[in-house]
Amino acid sequence: MTDVTPRSAFAGLPGAVAVSHLSVYDWPAADGVCGGTPHLHLTCSEAYVVTGGRGSVQTLTTSAYEVTPLAPGTVAWFTPGTIHRLVNEDDLRITVLMQNNGLPEAGDAVLTLPPEYLTDLETYAAATVIPAGALEGERARVARARRDLALEGYRALRDADGPEPLAAFHRAAAALVRPRLAEWRERWQRGAVAAAAATGDQLDRLERGDTSHLAAAVVRAEQPSAYGRFGMCGRLDIYEGTV
Repeated sequence: MTDVTPRSAFAGLPGAVAVSHLSVYDWPAADGVCGGTPHLHLTCSEAYVVTGGRGSVQTLTTSAYEVTPLAPGTVAWFTPGTIHRLVNEDDLRITVLMQNNGLPEAGDAVLTLPPEYLTDLETYAAATVIPAGALEGERARVARARRDLALEGYRALRDADGPEPLAAFHRAAAALVRPRLAEWRERWQRGAVAAAAATGDQLDRLERGDTSHLAAAVVRAEQPSAYGRFGMCGRLDIYEGTV
């Protein structure tokens, strides 16, 4: 691992988290439920701060399938490996907090596609990538199609008899992201590691009676850099400085 020099200041959001605003899809699926695309993250915890509407998040882990109700004021979070599907019952809106300064935007998410779509990066990308230059209607069509395809795999995992199908999905997901791990490690070092190192540096300074870092205090603010982007779970407003 590359050495990280402690700094007395860190420019990112506290803890190197990423923030986005999410309006969960209201598209009905084959089971009649409206909502987003089931997927998991391999290295990042995720938190939901519910700001409006009503719904739930379905989660699947090796220990259980659960449904967590979501209403304004709810804060719900889960760790890497949790397959999650957001359900929109009435205009569900969420502020999403993601670990590791936007690592999920760099690929730390794998959709629960059927196994034949998880064999290699090219096959997976063909089923999941939304064309950047396409018209909005076409992007919406692709986002909805990949959601429905992921739901096929999700239902098979949820209804499986025994642990092997979920374990096989974990192995396939890990194989898909392996080529990007070096890039992810660099992002983690620039973000979460640097933020933690800055705190350690500040503690060392205070222990020595050195308060010079307090004189370097700054205030920052930012508006979303993109509005209504088609995400996995809904339309996203994102902040460039947090990803």
